[in-house]
Amino acid sequence: QVQLVESGGGLVQAGGSLRLSCAASGLTFSTYSMYWFRQNPGKEREFVAAITWTGGSTYYAESVKGRFTISRDNAKNTVYLQMNSLKPEDTALYYCAAGRQRWRVVVPTPSSADIGSWGQGTQVTVSS
Repeated sequence: QVQLVESGGGLVQAGGSLRLSCAASGLTFSTYSMYWFRQNPGKEREFVAAITWTGGSTYYAESVKGRFTISRDNAKNTVYLQMNSLKPEDTALYYCAAGRQRWRVVVPTPSSADIGSWGQGTQVTVSS
């Protein structure tokens, strides 16, 4: 059974930084693209960033490009999201996700149908 466990969320002032981590188990991590999404109550889940199975390519939503960096460590089965220059509008529940198919990345707008597994989410709150 696939498990994705996020950590690193919290409360930060605008302009600050946070680093999210997502530890994966139950899958051959190095063969799946990984994604970060975010969601606020009453709104649709929003794509944030993606990284291919080797880590060789990364993709970002326009709203976070230049401020967020996705990376992965296949030896540790972990994917990261470094978030800098945070804004109040970045406030959301952040989810880690694994692609549904091996050796495939779906961008620029992956949907829930493209995702095989979700984490439980970690809250990020940015105060102004």
